Amino acid sequence: MPATLPRFPNMPRGVTVPTLLGSLPRGINPPSLPRGVTLPSLPSLPSLPRFPSMPRGVTMSLPRAVAMPTVSQAPRRLLQDCCSVFDHQTAGGLCGCCWALRPRYKRLVDNIFPEDPEDGLVKANMEKLTFFALSAPEKLDRIAAYLLERLTRDLNRHRYGYVCIAMEALEQLLLACHCQSINLLVESFLSTLRLLLEADKPHLHILATNSFVKFANIEEDTPSYHRSYDFFVSRFSEMCHSEHDDPDELSTFRIRVSGIRGLQGVVRKTVDNELQVNIWEPRHMEQIVPALLVNLEQHTPNDSGSPAEQTEVCFRELLGRAAYGHINNAIRPVLMHLDSHSLWEGRGFAVRCFQIIMYSIQSQHSHLVIQQLLGHLDANSRSPASVRAGIVEVLSEAAVIEATGSVGPTVLEVFNTLLRQLRQSVDYQLTGYYDNAGKHKTTSSKEETLQDAVIRTIGSFANTLPVYQRSEVMLFIMGKIPVPGIYPALGSPNAGFEGSRMIQVMLLKSLLQVSERYESSNLLTALPSSFLEPLLSFTLMEDPEIRLLVLSILTSLIDRRHNAARLSGATASAAFDVSSLELKEDRSSRQDILFVRKHAQRLYRHVFLACKEESSSHSHYQQLFILLAVLSVELANEEVMVDLIRLVLALQVRHEDRLAKRKSVGDVVSLQMEMDPQSLVRCNLTFEMFPPELNLSLSPEDRGFVEEEERRKRLEVVERFQTAPFEEIAAHCGSRASLLQSKLDQVFDLIIRPPPSPSGQSPPRSTPLYEMKFPDLCVY
Repeated sequence: MPATLPRFPNMPRGVTVPTLLGSLPRGINPPSLPRGVTLPSLPSLPSLPRFPSMPRGVTMSLPRAVAMPTVSQAPRRLLQDCCSVFDHQTAGGLCGCCWALRPRYKRLVDNIFPEDPEDGLVKANMEKLTFFALSAPEKLDRIAAYLLERLTRDLNRHRYGYVCIAMEALEQLLLACHCQSINLLVESFLSTLRLLLEADKPHLHILATNSFVKFANIEEDTPSYHRSYDFFVSRFSEMCHSEHDDPDELSTFRIRVSGIRGLQGVVRKTVDNELQVNIWEPRHMEQIVPALLVNLEQHTPNDSGSPAEQTEVCFRELLGRAAYGHINNAIRPVLMHLDSHSLWEGRGFAVRCFQIIMYSIQSQHSHLVIQQLLGHLDANSRSPASVRAGIVEVLSEAAVIEATGSVGPTVLEVFNTLLRQLRQSVDYQLTGYYDNAGKHKTTSSKEETLQDAVIRTIGSFANTLPVYQRSEVMLFIMGKIPVPGIYPALGSPNAGFEGSRMIQVMLLKSLLQVSERYESSNLLTALPSSFLEPLLSFTLMEDPEIRLLVLSILTSLIDRRHNAARLSGATASAAFDVSSLELKEDRSSRQDILFVRKHAQRLYRHVFLACKEESSSHSHYQQLFILLAVLSVELANEEVMVDLIRLVLALQVRHEDRLAKRKSVGDVVSLQMEMDPQSLVRCNLTFEMFPPELNLSLSPEDRGFVEEEERRKRLEVVERFQTAPFEEIAAHCGSRASLLQSKLDQVFDLIIRPPPSPSGQSPPRSTPLYEMKFPDLCVY
């Protein structure tokens, strides 16, 4: 049974259709026809159909593409032209009747393209297409697929004007569509961007990037489970490394900025949606972070709109969105980039990077950055001193930026790592090599630079801690200081005495850094027995640098009102006005009084012994003056003042330990007596008890007389204790005790005597505290 022929309209008079000979060529598929229309069998085509006449005034011309040069090529050429008409051509020409049979969305898409691409998008027709898409959102995927088809053909034919028009149409459809239906359009849109980014034209890359940024700013309510951005991460990162030198094309500047903006769009689109691709995975971070750091490194001042400026904005946004579990993946590529490009040694760029990081991440995550840096410092323990010093400087800056809580839960581990670096640096300095194999040399100056950086970093970290944790840190550092016979040595077995001494100095400097900003309400907390006793033991060391550090540490811990800085300037002159220093003082608290009763005598003795060393210099006496002045201000009471006067007098005798004899305060009062030799002998005062300034007033004869009397008295005392009975010795000592008590009564009477009354009458004398009678059950 013959196939049913379609009914075509009548052709105008004089217009004929060429005869189709033979069957369809192999490999050519006819276009789909509307329902009810079938293609006739070409070999059995009996005759040409007759078309109805055209309306009056309407004419139709034969397209040039339909002209057949030869009969043998007619079937193939006619079929190709018909397919082209069905797909893309407008209503003009022979096949206008077929164009009317095409789907409406294709006709609407075709209408937005002008005759000349320089005229741009036909806005009126674009509004019709947008209205149709909003009215029939189920057609969005077909519209997008058709636009992609047209864009692909125009891209292959290098018709970039139509490519830009197609991209503009896709962008307007994206912005106009509702969130529920946008997924129908996105896949074709992303495929279009891939085509443009894979092209070899930089201006198409910028076009695709701008479109992607607009898409990234659209908020989607409906998640997409199958969408992938791996290609865009890779391509945008590659653009950030662009080195395009073609003067006829766009500059490297614009290409890099475009790549950075593309990465920023990827971050915005994916970072807050857990159902999207995980942008925090190492494989993505290892592409994004180095691409940003390469451009950040080229920062120059007053360079507005540069890749470095855009990079900093993108980098801050990336870090600001990082959650707790993503910090390590974001920081690790930074460390690797600084290692591979040797950027630790310069210090400037590495510090700037981590300043951006510390200011951008959430404050509760700061300790994770610190831990990453500490671990990286340990991993580079065999690196040159300049690299280790650069990492330590970054640690110091990171600790300064972040306030309390930057160290995190492992407080002591931070200081343990830094102290371990000090120990290793001392070993490297002594051996001259920073590796065990002895292949890589180092110098003392480089290692000393590292040691200074570590000490400053210890102080920076300590300043971020609360008071109670600073006390723990000081005890921890004190426990690491090697003391012969008390604490084990920290240095290597080959370091010897010099290594132990250097470690002692380094750790005491670290302790001084911690104590300089230590503030405590009472001295019992600042100087507990577990800390004070080992600290005072260092005052007996022969090394003058160690003794000076101990005096400085004691001063910084006792000086709670910051008077030491005012006193430091006063020590330059022999005489100065104390009132001009504006020293701050307050009454001693009960805890301070307890500290004096418990530790003062031990403190005075060790300070005295430290300054009696022959190796003590002007710096030691200057620091001693500041320490005693601070003590007199911080612990302003009669008992402390008397003890300090005794200590000052004892420091001026020979150069022998007078504190062990515990002279009474009567020695101070006796200075008011006449300075003749007989009075000195009667009062049992010796020549050595007076400072050298007072001894200059005696003549040589008087000096000899006094010395002779002293020698005679010493012989008498020795002979008495050797020959006299016990009762006589006890009686003699009792008389001396009575003399001491009488002198004490005189001094106390002078101290507690009230000032004279304005009326001239002396007020009644109050009973001294030591003479009061308390009940047996009284608690005081």
